[in-house]
Amino acid sequence: MEAFEEKAISSLFALQDIKYKEFDQKLIPTVDPSTVIGVRKPDLRKLAKELFKESRYEAFLSTLPHRYHEENFIHAMLIEQMKDFSIAIEETERFLPYITNWEVCDSFSPKCFKKNKAFLLERIQQWLVSSDEYTVRFAVKMLMTHFLDDGFSKEYINLVAGVSSEEYYVMMMQAWYFATALAKQYSETVSLLESHVLPVRVHNKTIQKAVESYRISDEQKRYLRTLKR
Repeated sequence: MEAFEEKAISSLFALQDIKYKEFDQKLIPTVDPSTVIGVRKPDLRKLAKELFKESRYEAFLSTLPHRYHEENFIHAMLIEQMKDFSIAIEETERFLPYITNWEVCDSFSPKCFKKNKAFLLERIQQWLVSSDEYTVRFAVKMLMTHFLDDGFSKEYINLVAGVSSEEYYVMMMQAWYFATALAKQYSETVSLLESHVLPVRVHNKTIQKAVESYRISDEQKRYLRTLKR
């Protein structure tokens, strides 16, 4: 094991919170409980910033797969701090196949992506057709994060609608995406529900999430309820 990784693991165990470990394990059933140390997210981010400043993290990034759940968080958080888009995207694509749970997937969002949206979109389109569940989930999350506001196009909604997957964590991300799209681009999104082209599970979960959202008006919620299948 590289010295940098040894230091990271030692630091993680120093931050261990057993009660949080027990809580976190219940949220990530796809993760082996023995690999969860139990470190709260603010502590992970603080540690990742400290490790990034040391500029010796390349060896850690090259050591995949990692043993511990929190190491994957640190890995993602190190990539997030990279300013060079080409390096960040390369490291992201190396890391994606090793993401095995929604928690790491959903928290991972490199800062430099928002300044390179055209090239990012090309990669997203490739990730959407991946056979890997969490690579697809990450792609949908990136579309939700970066392409529902400025520069929005209905084409992006259609990209997510075109994802055909029976994987639970992909379908739940699709529903989250469409519910968020209803909040931000209602007229362009509601037509998708009216056409009944989505899988029933995604369709109904989208409506459930939307009617629970404070960003959807009461009038819109009443109408969305009539579209439930």
